[in-house]
Amino acid sequence: MEYRRLPHGKEQISVIGLGTSSIGIAGDKEIEAVMTMALENGINYFDMASSDAAPFSAFGRALAGYRESVYFQIHFGADYSSGKYGWTTNLDAIKRSVDWQLSALKTSYIDFAFLHCIDEEADLQHAFKGGILDYILKLKNEGTVRHIGLSSHTPEIVNMVLDLGILDMLMFSINPAYDYQKESEYAIGDVRERQRLYRRCEAEGVGISVMKAFSGGQLLNAGTSPFGKALTEYQCIQYALDKPGVLTVLPGVRGSEDLKRILGFLEAAPQERDYSVLGTFTPKEADGMCVYCNHCQPCPAGLDIGLINKYYDLSLAGDELAKSHYANLDKKAGDCIGCGHCDSRCPFHVRQMERMQTIQSYFER
Repeated sequence: MEYRRLPHGKEQISVIGLGTSSIGIAGDKEIEAVMTMALENGINYFDMASSDAAPFSAFGRALAGYRESVYFQIHFGADYSSGKYGWTTNLDAIKRSVDWQLSALKTSYIDFAFLHCIDEEADLQHAFKGGILDYILKLKNEGTVRHIGLSSHTPEIVNMVLDLGILDMLMFSINPAYDYQKESEYAIGDVRERQRLYRRCEAEGVGISVMKAFSGGQLLNAGTSPFGKALTEYQCIQYALDKPGVLTVLPGVRGSEDLKRILGFLEAAPQERDYSVLGTFTPKEADGMCVYCNHCQPCPAGLDIGLINKYYDLSLAGDELAKSHYANLDKKAGDCIGCGHCDSRCPFHVRQMERMQTIQSYFER
């Protein structure tokens, strides 16, 4: 397993986490088997926005003795009082649901307390005025909550909450369909707005946990993919992990076989993770944008082109540390020899030779 550190903390989070939206149908025995497999393979991050109440008690039993080794995302707004998932902004209902979740999971604290599924400004204002955020902050002051998060599909809403300076983690939907297709229910914001959001999160030390990495399975089937071509799970996972700020991807699994297949990503060859095929069917507005995918490697002059681009973009986004990180690189933009290798290999048609000159001038200034 690979791990990435939470910027606003010391937690080392597994790059493959686990979503629970579909596992409830598997039954208690299979859920516990999945949890055992997950722990044995180093998965330590679990999102608890399940489609029903079934996983909670099974998780509590499976994690007996391992609680300090794992991290839970608990959603303040996911209501399981009926046995099925329900969305609510009622503070009393949220308190009851959170208490029930803690009891079922056999834990006394919450690693990540999330404002749940806030996509509209009216819902955000209700979370503020209705006391939901104050409640989370109170629990954090008491030590019950360790970090504050937000789940949303709307960049504008995320930016409003980022402005408050309270977030440690964002749960956001990242996949090629949402980033590059026309705006829809979940693909909110154009490609440039979404990329700016990822860079802002990294610049401000807010980690991202990725939901809907496969676009609900649509991307895995040519018949349902908005591109008319299928991608693989491994391509989608690598695509998400390459975005700025991303710490973990949270695929939903239905049982042990699904999890075993997902874990294969860790041993997959680079060509199995390679998503450069996207360059053949991304829209015109995505052309010319470096997404740090490193398909331009190896550079004959030894430049880490993706990292150079990333530090440049982060510096433009206001990350002061990006400048010092760039300064510490062994090879900088000025070391480009203009051979054209990167331009010929970039699936997104970035003119990297010209960009290296721009980046060199920027950092020299």
